[in-house]
Amino acid sequence: MVEIQTAYQGRLRCNAKHGPSGTELITDAPKDNMGEGKSFSPTDLVATALGTCMLTTMGIHAQKMNLDITGTSVKVIKEMVADPLRRIGRLTVEIVVPVDTNDEQKAKLKNAALTCPVYMSLDPKMEKPATFKWGS
Repeated sequence: MVEIQTAYQGRLRCNAKHGPSGTELITDAPKDNMGEGKSFSPTDLVATALGTCMLTTMGIHAQKMNLDITGTSVKVIKEMVADPLRRIGRLTVEIVVPVDTNDEQKAKLKNAALTCPVYMSLDPKMEKPATFKWGS
Protein backbone atom coordinates (compact mmCIF):
# COMPACT_ATOMS: atom_id res chain seq x y z
CA MET A 1 0.00 0.00 0.00
CA VAL A 2 1.24 3.49 -0.86
CA GLU A 3 -0.15 6.68 0.62
CA ILE A 4 -0.18 9.90 -1.38
CA GLN A 5 -1.25 13.10 0.39
CA THR A 6 -2.60 15.91 -1.78
CA ALA A 7 -3.50 19.46 -0.81
CA TYR A 8 -5.37 22.01 -2.89
CA GLN A 9 -3.24 25.15 -3.18
CA GLY A 10 -5.87 27.38 -4.79
CA ARG A 11 -5.95 28.69 -8.35
CA LEU A 12 -6.62 25.12 -9.63
CA ARG A 13 -3.24 23.88 -8.39
CA CYS A 14 -2.49 20.91 -6.11
CA ASN A 15 0.60 19.68 -4.28
CA ALA A 16 0.94 15.91 -3.96
CA LYS A 17 3.43 14.15 -1.67
CA HIS A 18 4.51 10.55 -2.18
CA GLY A 19 4.49 8.92 1.27
CA PRO A 20 7.36 6.43 0.93
CA SER A 21 9.87 8.84 -0.64
CA GLY A 22 8.62 12.28 0.35
CA THR A 23 8.87 13.39 -3.28
CA GLU A 24 6.44 16.18 -4.12
CA LEU A 25 4.86 17.27 -7.36
CA ILE A 26 2.54 20.07 -8.41
CA THR A 27 -0.42 19.73 -10.73
CA ASP A 28 -2.12 22.58 -12.52
CA ALA A 29 -5.31 22.68 -14.52
CA PRO A 30 -4.62 22.99 -18.26
CA LYS A 31 -5.14 26.27 -20.09
CA ASP A 32 -8.10 24.80 -21.98
CA ASN A 33 -9.84 24.09 -18.66
CA MET A 34 -9.45 27.37 -16.74
CA GLY A 35 -5.91 26.69 -15.49
CA GLU A 36 -2.52 28.22 -16.10
CA GLY A 37 -0.97 25.04 -17.55
CA LYS A 38 2.27 25.61 -15.62
CA SER A 39 2.69 21.96 -14.66
CA PHE A 40 1.33 18.53 -15.42
CA SER A 41 -2.46 18.36 -15.26
CA PRO A 42 -4.06 15.38 -13.53
CA THR A 43 -4.87 13.87 -16.92
CA ASP A 44 -1.28 14.51 -18.07
CA LEU A 45 -0.22 12.36 -15.12
CA VAL A 46 -2.44 9.54 -16.42
CA ALA A 47 -0.61 9.70 -19.76
CA THR A 48 2.72 9.87 -17.93
CA ALA A 49 1.74 6.94 -15.73
CA LEU A 50 0.89 4.85 -18.78
CA GLY A 51 4.17 5.56 -20.54
CA THR A 52 6.36 5.05 -17.51
CA CYS A 53 4.48 1.90 -16.48
CA MET A 54 4.91 0.41 -19.95
CA LEU A 55 8.65 1.13 -19.94
CA THR A 56 9.14 -0.08 -16.38
CA THR A 57 7.30 -3.33 -17.04
CA MET A 58 9.29 -3.84 -20.24
CA GLY A 59 12.45 -3.20 -18.20
CA ILE A 60 11.49 -5.87 -15.68
CA HIS A 61 10.94 -8.43 -18.44
CA ALA A 62 14.12 -7.36 -20.24
CA GLN A 63 16.15 -7.95 -17.07
CA LYS A 64 14.69 -11.46 -16.81
CA MET A 65 15.92 -12.06 -20.38
CA ASN A 66 19.35 -10.50 -19.66
CA LEU A 67 18.54 -7.86 -22.24
CA ASP A 68 19.58 -4.23 -21.76
CA ILE A 69 16.92 -1.91 -23.19
CA THR A 70 18.51 1.29 -21.88
CA GLY A 71 17.55 4.15 -24.15
CA THR A 72 14.09 2.78 -24.89
CA SER A 73 11.64 5.67 -25.04
CA VAL A 74 7.92 6.25 -25.14
CA LYS A 75 5.85 9.10 -26.50
CA VAL A 76 2.25 9.34 -25.31
CA ILE A 77 -0.17 11.75 -26.97
CA LYS A 78 -3.23 12.54 -24.87
CA GLU A 79 -6.47 13.58 -26.53
CA MET A 80 -9.39 14.85 -24.49
CA VAL A 81 -13.05 14.52 -25.41
CA ALA A 82 -16.01 16.42 -23.97
CA ASP A 83 -18.95 14.20 -24.86
CA PRO A 84 -20.75 13.16 -22.76
CA LEU A 85 -18.31 14.41 -20.08
CA ARG A 86 -14.77 15.77 -20.22
CA ARG A 87 -12.36 12.83 -20.06
CA ILE A 88 -9.35 11.33 -21.77
CA GLY A 89 -10.62 9.84 -25.01
CA ARG A 90 -7.39 8.54 -26.48
CA LEU A 91 -3.79 7.87 -25.44
CA THR A 92 -1.66 7.16 -28.49
CA VAL A 93 1.57 5.40 -27.55
CA GLU A 94 4.76 5.03 -29.56
CA ILE A 95 7.58 2.97 -28.06
CA VAL A 96 11.06 2.95 -29.59
CA VAL A 97 13.40 0.13 -28.56
CA PRO A 98 16.81 1.08 -30.00
CA VAL A 99 18.47 -2.29 -29.34
CA ASP A 100 18.45 -5.38 -31.52
CA THR A 101 15.99 -8.00 -30.32
CA ASN A 102 14.80 -11.29 -31.72
CA ASP A 103 11.15 -12.11 -32.42
CA GLU A 104 10.64 -13.90 -29.09
CA GLN A 105 12.08 -10.96 -27.14
CA LYS A 106 9.94 -8.50 -29.11
CA ALA A 107 6.80 -10.51 -28.36
CA LYS A 108 7.60 -10.68 -24.63
CA LEU A 109 8.43 -6.98 -24.39
CA LYS A 110 5.33 -5.95 -26.34
CA ASN A 111 3.14 -8.18 -24.17
CA ALA A 112 4.73 -6.71 -21.04
CA ALA A 113 3.93 -3.18 -22.19
CA LEU A 114 0.36 -4.00 -23.18
CA THR A 115 -0.38 -5.75 -19.89
CA CYS A 116 1.27 -3.29 -17.52
CA PRO A 117 -0.83 -2.38 -14.47
CA VAL A 118 -1.75 1.11 -15.70
CA TYR A 119 -2.76 -0.09 -19.17
CA MET A 120 -4.92 -2.78 -17.60
CA SER A 121 -6.49 -0.28 -15.17
CA LEU A 122 -7.63 2.25 -17.75
CA ASP A 123 -11.25 2.32 -18.89
CA PRO A 124 -11.74 -0.07 -21.81
CA LYS A 125 -13.69 2.67 -23.64
CA MET A 126 -10.51 4.74 -23.82
CA GLU A 127 -8.62 4.21 -27.06
CA LYS A 128 -5.00 3.16 -26.41
CA PRO A 129 -3.35 2.40 -29.76
CA ALA A 130 0.31 1.45 -29.39
CA THR A 131 3.07 1.10 -31.95
CA PHE A 132 6.55 -0.32 -31.45
CA LYS A 133 9.71 0.50 -33.39
CA TRP A 134 12.56 -1.98 -32.99
CA GLY A 135 16.30 -1.84 -33.59
CA SER A 136 18.84 0.86 -34.16
